[in-house]
This record gives sequence, C-alpha cells and structure tokens, in this order.
Amino acid sequence: MSSSSDRKPVNRRAVLSALAVSSVLVAGKSASAQPGPGVQPARADGEGFMAVAADMLDEAVKAGDQPFGAVVVKNGKVVKNGKIVGWGPSRVVSDTDPTAHAEMVALRDAATRLGTRDLSGCTMYSTSHPCPMCEAGACWAGIDQFVHGSARRDGGAPRLRRC
Repeated sequence: MSSSSDRKPVNRRAVLSALAVSSVLVAGKSASAQPGPGVQPARADGEGFMAVAADMLDEAVKAGDQPFGAVVVKNGKVVKNGKIVGWGPSRVVSDTDPTAHAEMVALRDAATRLGTRDLSGCTMYSTSHPCPMCEAGACWAGIDQFVHGSARRDGGAPRLRRC
C-alpha cells in the first residue's frame, strides 16, 4: 500500500475549472432549466436588461431562494438588436444545487435555447458581482462582457482567476 506522500497533489484550479465547465454543459438537467418567461424588456438597453435581471431576483425570492438574478443577452453591445436568450433566477435552495447561482442558471438556459455551449457575442447582466465559479463559467462559455449591480457596472470580459 502506498503512503499519502506518494500521491500527486490535486490541481485545485483544474478541478474548479472542470466543475464550472461541467455545470454549464449540464444544461437542461433540472426542471428549472428554462426559468424565464421569455419576455423581452420594453427598452432593449442596459437599463431594460438589468430590470429583467431584477425580475429574476424577485422570482427567486418568491420561490424562497437567494436574492440573485441574471440574464444573458445576445448582441448586447448592439443595443437595438439585443435580445435576452437566457433567464436566471437563483435556484440554489429550490434545486438543492450549490452551483445553481443565477448566473449559472442563465448560462445553462441560454446554452439550451441557442443549442450551443458557445455564448460568444453575449453579455451577462447580473444583479450582483459574479463569484469566481460564475465568472469562470461565463469565461468558458465565451461571454463577451459582464455587467453587474444596480449601477450597471461594466465588469469587462470574464476571466479565470487563481484559486
């Protein structure tokens, strides 16, 4: 029998990156894979998209979940052509899934609706600053830009951070 000193160290960064990717790729796993009503905002701009993210937050709270919401917008930089393709209320409590953050739910929903894991050309609008898991998931999905908070702070392109 080998001793514990013979084991190779675990690369936490690789493990967390793999978890983020797998959670994005497991689209449609739960009944809440398509949470949004499919309603587009009256104003197809940052304010309108953030209002829908706030509606997702309200939906999560009404379901007894954590107060977070997010949406994925295709062609979000071209304001007149921007369209929500993924809706994400937090589902951590309701799905008993620690990875079901609003941003991850929105990524899964967008990937399912678009039929691809490549979400390049999309912008994520979130009611809060993304955690490292959500930012990594957005990075792996190819999200172009993160906008978060009520002030619609431009978080730039998602990037992987060291664990």
